[in-house]
Amino acid sequence: MTVRRFIVPLLAGLALGATATAARADTVTVAVTAIVEHPALDAVRDGLVARLGELGYVEGDTLEVVYESAQGSPAIAAQIARQFVGDAPDVIVPISTPSAQAVAAATSDIPVVFTAVTDPVAAGLVTDLEAPGGNVTGLSDMIPMADHLALIREILPDVARIGFLYNPGEANSVVLLDRMLELAGEAGVEVVAAGAPRSSDVLSATQSLVGDVDAVYIPTDNTVVSALEAVLSVGQDNDLPIFSGDTDSVGRGAIATIGFDYGDVGRQTADIVARVLQGEDPGTIPVGFAAGTDLAINPAAAAAMGVTLPDAVVERASIVVE
Repeated sequence: MTVRRFIVPLLAGLALGATATAARADTVTVAVTAIVEHPALDAVRDGLVARLGELGYVEGDTLEVVYESAQGSPAIAAQIARQFVGDAPDVIVPISTPSAQAVAAATSDIPVVFTAVTDPVAAGLVTDLEAPGGNVTGLSDMIPMADHLALIREILPDVARIGFLYNPGEANSVVLLDRMLELAGEAGVEVVAAGAPRSSDVLSATQSLVGDVDAVYIPTDNTVVSALEAVLSVGQDNDLPIFSGDTDSVGRGAIATIGFDYGDVGRQTADIVARVLQGEDPGTIPVGFAAGTDLAINPAAAAAMGVTLPDAVVERASIVVE
């Protein structure tokens, strides 16, 4: 996998990294970008490449993969998108909503297969999930938030106020906040939103919730997940239970969630990419939705935050972090 690095000088704007090694004439090129590097998004990328290999697009042989992280910066995401368009790969695969928006804005010709996007319509990527039109299609990872809220209430029956950490600049996170407000309102639970526009804001946003909420919920927000350790530290220091929207975060120390295996999300995305590489028009391929959910729990993390997991939750967990 070719990885290109973008340099951000302090005063001189953005400078593009070195051009990727040119692919041989008999290879296809897939350009992959993510808004930031963290375990869930990395798993999507790795699952994508692995599944493409199974489908006959073998990296280093019949497939050239170029990968770039935007390091959490929408400005860098836009630079990466423009550079990819200039390189004219066979398919561009943006991982996450901000990267997908940047790529979709940069080209109307090169096929785009987004992935790990919560709401493609709200994000402005497509207008019709069944018939996207244009050059864009992909895979949504809309998470089962009703199940998440039910799980939190099962583990914490007396929960009355839930903190919601998010980046107000991520369209996917705004959609998820609206959804949580709706669901929690129906359940008689109050939601306290705490914004963190940058990863450096995550610690203070979490600290602002201490003493004001009974638990904290982290959606699939790339800014917050990239700084997850700061959230977990506050949770452990203050007996404040931390729940997540993705299973990888449970492995890192959140208490529990019901979510996708993001490696499988990448593999499901690869099936769409292969269809495009085989000549299908992306505009005629319906947007897919990630399949498969697992109940993941972290008993040690729960204990560190003063929580005892109910036996019923432990017994039906499909992933138990030791």
